Amino acid sequence: MKNTPTRDTPAELAVRKLLHARGLRYRVDSRPLPTLNRRADLVFPRQRVAVFIDGCFWHGCPQHGTGSKSNSDYWDAKISGNRVRDLDTNTRLEEQGWQVIRVWEHESATAAADLIAEAVRGRS
Repeated sequence: MKNTPTRDTPAELAVRKLLHARGLRYRVDSRPLPTLNRRADLVFPRQRVAVFIDGCFWHGCPQHGTGSKSNSDYWDAKISGNRVRDLDTNTRLEEQGWQVIRVWEHESATAAADLIAEAVRGRS
């Protein structure tokens, strides 16, 4: 699992490419809030939009999140903890006036880019 990238995943790159082609600029793998020790995949600081492109395994996708067959107790607890942390991150950012967008890696990059672009332009 140490070879699993935390940034520049194929899903993230596809969304970034589409957003860049639409003229949107963003920060990559950045902390939305300096006091929050968590990083968003894409951050639009001026518009206060944080985007997370969640992997199906790591974040427990209801459609594609498959449990691990080996060491399942560990992985179930790990993924459950990730989901709790995701909700906490959403809450903390929203309390500070941020819009949080979460996209599953299996979702269409075009649909994700449409959603993100609309949110960013709506907050400009």
